[in-house]
Amino acid sequence: MATFTAREMKRFGYEKPLIEKGYANQTLYVNLSDRDIAVRPVTEQMKEVFVGGKGFDLWLLWQAVRGSTRWNDPENALCIASGPLGGTPIYPGSGKSIVTSISATTGSVMDSNVGGYFGPYLKFSGFDALAIQGKSKVPAIVFIDGIEQRVHIFEAAGLPGEAHEISALLTDYFGGGEPKDISVVTTGPGARHTLIGCLNFSWYDQARSRSRLKQAGRGGVGTVFADKGIAALVVRWHTVTVSSNNPADLSALKKVARLHSRDVVEQDPKQNHMSSVGTAHLVTIMNDYDLLPVRNYRYGSHPDAAAMGEDVFRGLFDKGFDGCWIGCTLSCAHGVKDFVPVSGPYKGQKVFVDGPEYETIAGCGSNLGIFDPLFVVEMNFYCDTYGLDSISVGTGIAFAMECFETGLITTAHTGGMDLSFGNRESALALLHQMATGEGFGAVVGQGVRRMKEIFSRDYGADLAVMSDIGMEAKGLEFSEYMSKESLAQQGGYGLALKGPQHDEAWLIFLDMVHNFIPTFESKAEALHWFPLFRTWFGLCGLCKLPWNDVTPADNKETPEPAKVMKHVEWYAQYFSAVTGRKALPEDLIAMSEKVYTFQRIFSLKMGFGRRVHDTIPYRAVGPVTVDEYESRADRYDGQLKDIYNLDVEGKETREKVRILRRLREERYERLKDAVYERRGWTEDGIPTLDTVRRLGIDFPEVLEVLKAHGVA
Repeated sequence: MATFTAREMKRFGYEKPLIEKGYANQTLYVNLSDRDIAVRPVTEQMKEVFVGGKGFDLWLLWQAVRGSTRWNDPENALCIASGPLGGTPIYPGSGKSIVTSISATTGSVMDSNVGGYFGPYLKFSGFDALAIQGKSKVPAIVFIDGIEQRVHIFEAAGLPGEAHEISALLTDYFGGGEPKDISVVTTGPGARHTLIGCLNFSWYDQARSRSRLKQAGRGGVGTVFADKGIAALVVRWHTVTVSSNNPADLSALKKVARLHSRDVVEQDPKQNHMSSVGTAHLVTIMNDYDLLPVRNYRYGSHPDAAAMGEDVFRGLFDKGFDGCWIGCTLSCAHGVKDFVPVSGPYKGQKVFVDGPEYETIAGCGSNLGIFDPLFVVEMNFYCDTYGLDSISVGTGIAFAMECFETGLITTAHTGGMDLSFGNRESALALLHQMATGEGFGAVVGQGVRRMKEIFSRDYGADLAVMSDIGMEAKGLEFSEYMSKESLAQQGGYGLALKGPQHDEAWLIFLDMVHNFIPTFESKAEALHWFPLFRTWFGLCGLCKLPWNDVTPADNKETPEPAKVMKHVEWYAQYFSAVTGRKALPEDLIAMSEKVYTFQRIFSLKMGFGRRVHDTIPYRAVGPVTVDEYESRADRYDGQLKDIYNLDVEGKETREKVRILRRLREERYERLKDAVYERRGWTEDGIPTLDTVRRLGIDFPEVLEVLKAHGVA
């Protein structure tokens, strides 16, 4: 490998402001085409309407792009922000960054929430958000040095190719002997050769003396990053204390932080064991409730699921503190030490694997018909270091496997590869091909939406069949929950602004495990409240897991247990203590509704954001095939008889599949109507003029978008 060098192309000095009540009150702009660097103010209106984090990102992105902007146009912006509460070292889950861009995967607005230290360090270095436009002709490193108060653009040469090696090298190079002061954002070769690239955000694990990685996975933000010619973003900052955000009421902050931290420490060992196994605890629960995706979401459980359950990963994960932000008592970012891959460029070498979490276990395991935890760990490692979204990888390969098994594609199309479910070697081979842009992996790396187009156009596959089984909506691959029996989760996926990702409306647990939202009306109401409250975390720089993955001991006895209102009240106190803006729980929802509605209009600006775009494949709604129906025949027959008063006696399965489909699709459309009405949107899913005026987002350019789509 060539020796790494960094040749300075631009230096920009700035004066770091004092953080005031969680805000630096300025943003950083970098244009890689002309190497322009500028500091831009954060106005009081920005804080009032957009709050921070994802809100700031969306506003900066809106100003950067036109409705005709495509993901690989130089004017597309990559925006990263924390939030006013981000960087608090005593409150659980307060170290998040939020990335937004026009998505390489969907073509619309994408946001992705990620751990690691970058967002907080960026803010403490003097910037509430970073917006990058343009493209560099050479591999570029943007180094934000908050200690020296300088921004540099370097031309990089001799960098390694994979993300974990880049992060380690740059942490050492820029750390000046203090690696804990450095956070790196980078990607890998997979992002350059696919449309599903992810970003890796680093933090330095002092106990293990190594850089660790968390992923902003969804929507190809890593592909945008690579297309812009960015080799890495690096930020440098030093001491973080409870006073770093200069909170409005330090004593109130300490008081509420103690309450929530104590709740996590006391309740997590009794509940989901996040601090020892992270989200891996979900595998067994999802399997028990028939919600674990198996073989491209065809089934919801499998006898071998326990082989990848909580107890297995408890034994695999390296012991020790695993918080991806300072002081987080949930500390759920686990990893596997000294893992030895059996394939690829690191075959036979010991590596550290950050993860896997539930989504990767289900997507790259059960959804492929593979129940081997070591295989999943290897897929996890290569997805991360290649810069590939493990959800899109798993869901994409699962789709290709079903197409192969049903004869829609053959070995003539796969380059001779056997893509039967359960084939470990082929799945790994596809992953390595994605990283290099070679073979059939280059096709799978385009994502499910484009695979359907390619398989139909070039291979003659039946597009109608693929539309039923291709698990994408709005162009984004589904995350890893079976929604056939959960109308609430169907809406959570289909009505999510960016596509079927669980971080907006993860209602599967509340609906199917706890039965907290049993009626049609309660599901429609949940699809109003929950996306808004979950949006709020992205505005403030927070992780959602301490809110409802660990709950107070008396939560089930409270009037609204699904909402975990004791924690919601604490979050309102937390926001008030830091920002000085007195907030009640309902005020948090009001903040989010402004940004959430704005993002829907932003999608409309980009050519999306209507009712037709909230369609989901039928497999997310009900059984597509006779085999699926017959695997749960008692359930489906019972529903036809008990819910729809249909006599199933003597009816062939194919006819029952058809009838159930009509009924379930009608039910999903009724849900759309109910949710649109609750949100103040038209029947076509567009926010009304009254709604945008009520929310105070009736900016002239917003009204122009609405008028162009018949809302005036």
